[in-house]
Amino acid sequence: MENATILKHIIEERSSIFPKDYTDKEIPQHIIDEILSNAVLAPNHKRTKPWRFKVFKSEEKQNLGQELQNIYKEVTPEIQFLQKKYDDIAFKISKANVIISIVVEFSGLVPDWEEIAATSMAVQNMHLTCTAHRIGCYWSSPKIVNKLKDSLKIEENQQCLGLFYLGNID
Repeated sequence: MENATILKHIIEERSSIFPKDYTDKEIPQHIIDEILSNAVLAPNHKRTKPWRFKVFKSEEKQNLGQELQNIYKEVTPEIQFLQKKYDDIAFKISKANVIISIVVEFSGLVPDWEEIAATSMAVQNMHLTCTAHRIGCYWSSPKIVNKLKDSLKIEENQQCLGLFYLGNID
């Protein structure tokens, strides 16, 4: 197939695939490395490379899930607290093979929206690479990720834009 045809096919096939549809099969490290390598090829004004990614696997991933559950419980008024939502946090974390945090770092050299746009393009590259490898993925951006500042070591000039869940689907 011609490159343009292959690219169009991958773009058309790209979709959010949620953890409930992931298998237990582990994603090979070389594919995770490729996903991240392709992410950082995204265009960015003045070469600020504003994206910051952290990969969560195994125990670190489970700790992230526990922290997200604790944050949800802490910030949700008792009358609004939903046990199902609390349980879903743990379920999604456990079903994902890998979770990648998406953080933007604002350089001050360009408008903030350009840094967010560049980070979003990096995530699109991740999504397209996952699609090419038949890896399920989706970008989740619940409000509670803003409370992950300590575990992600977010600095004053950074903002967490969400979590990128990955899992095998074959």
